[in-house]
Amino acid sequence: MENSGGIKASLQGRYASALFDLASENGVVTNVEGDLDRIGAAIKESGDLADLIRNPEISRKAAGAAMEAVADVLGLSALTKNFVGVLAANRRLSALPEIIRAFVAIAAAQRGEATAEVTTAHPLNDAQVEELRQKLELREGRKISVKTSVDADLLGGLVVTIGSKRIDSSIRTRLNSLAQAMKG
Repeated sequence: MENSGGIKASLQGRYASALFDLASENGVVTNVEGDLDRIGAAIKESGDLADLIRNPEISRKAAGAAMEAVADVLGLSALTKNFVGVLAANRRLSALPEIIRAFVAIAAAQRGEATAEVTTAHPLNDAQVEELRQKLELREGRKISVKTSVDADLLGGLVVTIGSKRIDSSIRTRLNSLAQAMKG
């Protein structure tokens, strides 16, 4: 677990690590990972939910009740639902996206995997994602899971992040580098 020390040192990492330990003890790491994936997707898709977790004016009780309703709608397991309730009670809901990322990293490291976050200017099809995954596995020498996202501002190319490593072959970065070279 190359990143686990750094991950566990942060507040989000400590929460993620505690959840991972509980999930491991109960043999439900995969279920919790799926739950967290659904919560993360819901936060990205719903501006109201994103606002809720970041709004310090909402009381602990109201935030807890709202998150319990969200957990019911998403069909979360009891462990994940209780965990989100603890975050609401401790006023830590704003850290939920980072906690999710830390949990996924800890779980992947435990399985001997790494997650590559790939951002492209245009969506990749399944064949392109699979080809990229295979090339990254050859380069890294371990199993890689790929999470993709789209950022039209890249103009073209892609940005790959695996742990603390970043491979940026986007056209935006190349244009910025060219502009800097022309200035100096």
